[in-house]
Amino acid sequence: MAEENTNSKIDYTLILIIIALAVISIFTLYTLHPYLIEKYPLSTYYMSQIKWYIVGTVAVVIIMFFDYDRLRQVSWAFYGLGVIALLMLYFHFPPGIADNVNGAWGWFQIPGFGSLQPAEFMKVFLIIFLAHIIVAHNEKYPEHTVKMDLWLLAKIGLSALVPIFFLTQQPDLGGVLVLTSITICMILVSGIKWRIIISILGGLLISVVSIVVIYISFPDQVNEFLYEKDLQHVGDRFNAWLNPDENSQGDAYQLLRAMLAIGSGQLSGKGVSDFEVAYKIPEYHTDFIFTSIAEQFGFIGSSIVITIYFLLIYRLIHIALKCNDPFGSYMITGIIGMFAFQVFQNIGMSIQLLPITGLPLPFISYGGSSTLTYMLAIGIVLNIYYHLKTYMFDES
Repeated sequence: MAEENTNSKIDYTLILIIIALAVISIFTLYTLHPYLIEKYPLSTYYMSQIKWYIVGTVAVVIIMFFDYDRLRQVSWAFYGLGVIALLMLYFHFPPGIADNVNGAWGWFQIPGFGSLQPAEFMKVFLIIFLAHIIVAHNEKYPEHTVKMDLWLLAKIGLSALVPIFFLTQQPDLGGVLVLTSITICMILVSGIKWRIIISILGGLLISVVSIVVIYISFPDQVNEFLYEKDLQHVGDRFNAWLNPDENSQGDAYQLLRAMLAIGSGQLSGKGVSDFEVAYKIPEYHTDFIFTSIAEQFGFIGSSIVITIYFLLIYRLIHIALKCNDPFGSYMITGIIGMFAFQVFQNIGMSIQLLPITGLPLPFISYGGSSTLTYMLAIGIVLNIYYHLKTYMFDES
């Protein structure tokens, strides 16, 4: 039998990647300060972002004191806490605390603390819970049959559908897509037979293509249906994506301004000293912060940011493959799905590759709840890496 060795260590490569993203975030927010202070005179966003990174770092240090396997024991508690928070927002409770921002009931305004967005934390809670479900199922049913795989698929699907339903009611389309991405990624590695997965993915692909074709063919009828179902915001964003020039003063305003800003950066950007916010993008510091980077540092700066994200995903995949514990591997897979989708979606919506969904750019966009959520996720990965078990004769 191979000899087991617990080789406790810190992944400094991953830490350096996060530090690089944090520096980019804080510096970009600092350069945006003259513009932001005109709209938000009482806020200093780069200082607030530093505060959230400090809080996130403390959270990471606390996580490192515990073995990540203990998360299995409290996975139900985390999941339940997240669902209860979303349920409270669904009923706009408590009054004065549950808050509507830009038409979405997705925040708690806590006196002395600030705003808190439960949907962000639900991402990590769902990852932990789904990892526990998959491990528990595979331990109980080691033999994979079609019946047992479908049962596992049902448990994963139902667990994800509960928070997804509440996010559709806020409404938070971006959050719905992230939870869906997390769920799909974890299903792919759950051990479910590939013929079942391919059948489901094929059905989803056909459904998506059908929806797009129907919308293009019958836009008026589809918009009327969405309006009746209180989903008009979905149709508006989709229409703005397909026909931005026709909605230049409406839902496509941000998109058109963002593309102008990105294009104006050209190869090397305008630079910091000559940078002026000429395009007045409403969410320059949050959802559209990538446009600021592209405008100031051009194609070169944008490429560096994308390369850093590539290194982040590559490093996470590397750790997941080295992990000999299924629970740890499943959690990292969910975290990969969360980061990869948000990076692709955020940058994609800034260049009209994808519709606008209001998702922040991980670690760079301003946001307390989002930054803390990402740091918690990285804390879990660092904890898993720290407790990696290696065996004699392992190639690694």
